[in-house]
Amino acid sequence: MSRRRRLTAVVLTVALGGVLMCLARPAPAVAHDATTTAHAEVTGTGTGVRVVLDLEYDLLMKSAWLYAEAYEAKERAERLRQLEINRDAVTGYVTRRFAVSYDDRPCTPTMVGDADMRLRGEVAFAVLTYAYTCPGGAGGVHAISSALFPDAESFVHSTETIVRYDLDGRKGSAVLVAKSPTLRIDQRRAAKQIWEFAVLGAEHLAFGLDHILFLLALLIGARRPRDVVVTASAFTAAHSITFLLAAMGIVAVPGAIVEPVIAASITVVALANLFGRREDRLGRWRLPVVFAFGLVHGLGFAGSLDIHESGSWELLLSLLSFNLGIEATQLAIIAVVFPLLALLRRTSVARWAPVAMSAPIVAVSLYWFLDRVALST
Repeated sequence: MSRRRRLTAVVLTVALGGVLMCLARPAPAVAHDATTTAHAEVTGTGTGVRVVLDLEYDLLMKSAWLYAEAYEAKERAERLRQLEINRDAVTGYVTRRFAVSYDDRPCTPTMVGDADMRLRGEVAFAVLTYAYTCPGGAGGVHAISSALFPDAESFVHSTETIVRYDLDGRKGSAVLVAKSPTLRIDQRRAAKQIWEFAVLGAEHLAFGLDHILFLLALLIGARRPRDVVVTASAFTAAHSITFLLAAMGIVAVPGAIVEPVIAASITVVALANLFGRREDRLGRWRLPVVFAFGLVHGLGFAGSLDIHESGSWELLLSLLSFNLGIEATQLAIIAVVFPLLALLRRTSVARWAPVAMSAPIVAVSLYWFLDRVALST
């Protein structure tokens, strides 16, 4: 290899590796470029409403202006203790930011039972339950509003609240954001629901670096347009199957298993680019490998959406719209990246470019794998 080629490969490796390592871990909640998603399950009839909120733990404790010992707690038992100690402060913050009304009159919230904790991927969420008592009689209309974790608090930006509701015989889901913070149950339209969840799916893939790296690793190893078609079709079919099954509650796999396997899938495909045959680095194993790992990635997509009611086909529109957003973004990435890779293969660095691009992907995905395994034990 000439000195020029060697230098080019080194520069590519170092540059891409530096970018990937910077993005390898999500930014902490105090960073201005971090985002979060709140989850709300709202059920009831008439004047009685029950709300279950899942809120990112450390962000909640910071937003409630509690001491560092509260938001820096790492063990589950200590987090639960802090939630109990600071019950009033947490409830005060949440009920100022999340509201239920009935015929445009506010409902009164009361915290019910003890707080709980759950992991969503690698992030700890507090689970809080509130009973809302609404004024008036039967036949009214509910509205749900969320201003949780606004930009003005400076901890995060662009917070989204995913709401699942079953109120007065109406079932559905919505995404509340700062520009549209209120959902009126009687004004819910299918077109708005489709758009909201398609955007949510697009954002999840676009900002989900693990899924992006998996797709990039596949594209690096796909030398012909036929390989791209096979790769995209297998991945789409596989993750669509498990996404729908998991989101509907038919299949349940803990995130502690799913997240490390997603990281491992990236490592396997990137290693195939490093050590496989130049003509087709996955060869005859391309289809089964991509399909198998696509099944796991579908479980990851479902975990982010967190619609998991078995048999709740009323929510199917949200699920399909979310998946549509994922597919549209995936196709956009392929449309941009594959032609660039095709041009790169015609240059003098064609032989070493896959190695230069795949090596940092292996390093990052191995780091993720070890980190996620540690978190799950």
